[in-house]
Amino acid sequence: MLRFDHIAIAAENLEAGVAWVEAQLGVKLTGGGKHPAFGTHNRLLGLGDLYLEVIAVDPEAPPPGRPRWFDLDRFQGAPRITNWVVESDDLSADLARAPGGTGVPMALSRGEYRWRMAVPEDGCLPHDGAFPALIQWDGPHPALALPDMGVRLQRLVIGHPEAEALRAGLHLADDRVEIALAPEKRLTAVFDTPFGQRSLG
Repeated sequence: MLRFDHIAIAAENLEAGVAWVEAQLGVKLTGGGKHPAFGTHNRLLGLGDLYLEVIAVDPEAPPPGRPRWFDLDRFQGAPRITNWVVESDDLSADLARAPGGTGVPMALSRGEYRWRMAVPEDGCLPHDGAFPALIQWDGPHPALALPDMGVRLQRLVIGHPEAEALRAGLHLADDRVEIALAPEKRLTAVFDTPFGQRSLG
């Protein structure tokens, strides 16, 4: 069974994405780093058993020579939730059950963290990116090291015109995830914060 792992917020530049999340949620993001294999960098916010990442193309990194994950090469506009990630105990087996185009396993690292992730060859996950990326951690989970800022995810609503097919392709039991029929892809997260309920879209 897959487990909810984290939420990805894309931004045209990291500073703008971090400022937007901090303004919306009222707390500071911490940690993060660079991903040389994809020429990206991120900042993180712990959510207890999950975390949130703001991710953007790193202007100081050389081109990776392949499409970047989370379809970041084509990202434009204001910061927003574009993707979500689920954790697997057996990446190969879960990939075999996932829709075509979910990706090819890649071994990755950042500092002390080691993981394998299924990355689509064109950078775009199935159902316009509404299907989650699959990850398998090979060591400590980043959420364990992040400071507790008192923010918890209440729910993530994934709206999509192919909601039924998206739901059928998932093997995830988490009451916080809701898949709903919508005219276009839209991910909206609702959080409990020290300042009351806040949402990000």
